[in-house]
Amino acid sequence: MAVKIRLKRMGSKKKPFYRIVVADSRSPRDGRFIEEIGYYNPVVEPKIVKINDESAIKWLNDGAKPTETVSVLFKNNGIYEKRDENK
Repeated sequence: MAVKIRLKRMGSKKKPFYRIVVADSRSPRDGRFIEEIGYYNPVVEPKIVKINDESAIKWLNDGAKPTETVSVLFKNNGIYEKRDENK
C-alpha cells in the first residue's frame, strides 16, 4: 500500500483550512485517511502550521511520501532536521 502525507481541504468557500493527513494514495483528496498529524491555515496572518512531530517522523521513517506542499511545510518547521537527529 502506497501511503502519502498530504493536505485535506476543509473550511468554506474562499476560506481554506487544511488538515495534514496520512492517507492511502488511492483514496480521494478529502476522503478516508489513516491519521491526522496536523493542520495548516494559510488565510490568517501570520500563517498557522501545527504538526505533531513524533507522528510525522514515525510515518516518514515507515516510508510515507509527503507531497510537495507538505514537504515544504516540514522543511520550514524543522521536521527533517529532527528526524536526522533521531537516527
